[in-house]
Formats: sequence, C-alpha cells, structure tokens
Amino acid sequence: MKREALAAMTASWRKVPVSLLDWYIIRKFLGTYVFAIILILAITVMFDINEKLDAFLKAPLRATVFEYFMNFLPYFANQFSPLFTFIAVIFFTSKLADNSEIIAMLSSGMSFRRLLRPYMISATIIAIGTFLLGAYIIPPANVKRIDYTNTYVKNKRVDYGDNIMMQVAPGTIAFMSRYDNTTRTGYRFSLEKFKDKKLVSRLTSMSIKWDTLYQWQVRDYVIRDFKDNREFITRGQRLDTVIPFEPRDFLISRNDQEMLTSPQLREYISRQKERGVANIKAFEIEYEKRIAMCAAAFILTVIGMSLSSKKVKGGMGVNIGLGLVLSFSYILFMTVTSSFAVSGLTSPMVAMWIPNIIYSVIAVILYIKASR
Repeated sequence: MKREALAAMTASWRKVPVSLLDWYIIRKFLGTYVFAIILILAITVMFDINEKLDAFLKAPLRATVFEYFMNFLPYFANQFSPLFTFIAVIFFTSKLADNSEIIAMLSSGMSFRRLLRPYMISATIIAIGTFLLGAYIIPPANVKRIDYTNTYVKNKRVDYGDNIMMQVAPGTIAFMSRYDNTTRTGYRFSLEKFKDKKLVSRLTSMSIKWDTLYQWQVRDYVIRDFKDNREFITRGQRLDTVIPFEPRDFLISRNDQEMLTSPQLREYISRQKERGVANIKAFEIEYEKRIAMCAAAFILTVIGMSLSSKKVKGGMGVNIGLGLVLSFSYILFMTVTSSFAVSGLTSPMVAMWIPNIIYSVIAVILYIKASR
C-alpha cells in the first residue's frame, strides 16, 4: 500500500508543469535580467548626469530625484528591455554551457525543446511586465519626466499654432488664425457647419479661450444661420459653448505620444483620423511598438538560447559579443523601419513587425541547428 502511494506521489510530481530544474533556470534568467538592468542603468545615470549637469544644478534636488530620475529609469529600462533580455540569456546560458550543465541535462534524456520551456516561461513574464509598464504605468510617469526636461533642460513643448484648421465633428470645420497655449487663447476663430455640402451655420469671433475639456469661451462673436434662403444673425460678447476639440489635438509636441496610455493612444488615433489629421504617425508607431516589443522577448530568447547552449572555443566572450551585435542590430533595425512608416512607405504596424518577422526566421534557423 505504501509502495503504491509512493508511486502515485512520484507520478503526480512528474506531472507538475514546472520542475525544480525549471525554477532553477527561471531564477537564473530573471536574476541575470534584473542584474543587467541595474548595471546598465547605473552607467546610464552617470552619463546622463554628466550631460545634463547644468540643468540638474538649476533644478531643485527633490524634483531631479523624484520627478526626473524616478521616472527616467523605468522608461529607459523598458525601452531597452529586448537588449537586457538577450544579454541575460546569452550570459547565464553560456555559463551553464561552460560548466557542462546543459550537456548533463540533455544526457539525462531531456530534449532541447523541453529545455527551452523555462526560457519561454521567463520570456512570458518579461513580455507581460514590458507590456504593462509601457501601456499603462510608464506613460503617466512620462508626464512628470517630460515636464521636468521642458522646464529645466530644453523646452520642446509646442505652445503656438498658426492657421489651424480641422474637422471637429462630421460636417463641422473649425479654424483659428493663431493659438497661444500660454494664455489658452485663439484668435480670429470661425466654426462652420455643413449639411449636404451646404453651409447652414457660421460662427465667427475675435477670440476664443479654452477652459476645460471641450469647454470654450467665445468672445465678440457673430452667428449666421442660413435657412430657406434667408440669413439670421446673432451677436454677443461672450458665449460658453462645447466644441469637441482641445489644444492637444492641434498642438502636437515631440514625445506627446509617450505620455498616453495604450487605450488613450488608440482613442486619440481614432479621433484624429475621423478629423482628417495626418500628423499622427508618431502616435501610431508608438502604439504598434508597444505590442511588437513584447514579441521581441520571445524571439530574442530563442536566438540567445540557441546561440549559447553549446561550448565554443572562444568561451563566453564570443557568445556575449555576438549577442550584443544581434541585440543592438535588432534595436537599430526597429529604428530604421519606423522611418518607413514616417515616410509613408509602409503602415506603422508593418514597419514595427518587420524586425520581428526577420528575426523570427533567424530564431527558427538557429533553433533547428542547435537542437540537432
């Protein structure tokens, strides 16, 4: 009876999806990943301090630490997550190979495919973390970081606009000759409404002031309504009205896309397309990039594991060097293909997935070669 119970217990343990060996590899993978991030971030902080020293001396220390660095470090780490993943895989797998641990695993009957499982579990954890950080957590933090750099380093905020025209609703066209975001005031404003390609109403004013979300104050206005071949004129000094657009819809600054969560990005892109705004490539690229980078964790993990699972004459240094070349080339390739979307050669989704498709082919070839 005891033997049967022991046999049943042993059989149940064999069915456990994650074994002790899996936990060992996962712990090594994620531990090396975190260590690589900390090491590179420490170097990055030193270079960043050296580059922006004058700005840091002008800014309050509390703002520098909590508004800039506390938000800059997660942003930088997430941007280069594929690089850190690849370095981690190459480093600790090469160490396992040099210590003949991988040979022992394969000699015990474990297949190369089974050996890959803990790697993919670790890549899944990294991919989920990368997506959650990039899509929901980092964008609100970027608001503080970018505001700090605009205030103390270099102001890249767009506060003025000239000859602004956009469709704010179906059949409704708004125009401003100039908008000043420092005073939230637009000048020489007009709002025209069309029905069946005919002008039915036209509002003009000397100035318009933005209050809150979609709330505008129109000053010194004239409203002309056209009905049955007749014109009805209404004049006034001030009118509080709702117009479905706001300054961020036409004052687009560099890195604005980094301050929006993925749901906000999707909503913003959809709204701008409906209005006929063409200058949204950076927002579309950012949205697709956040998704494509999650897939990179799996692709680069397979490539790194396949490259470093066997001993080489040059030792660990050869694997690490080759890994750095491939990982940096991946990041560079993604930057190059994003320019295809900006120039209109491809859609943002295709541009962001070209590196993943090419490196997926490389991953499959290296995996087949390593598993033989």
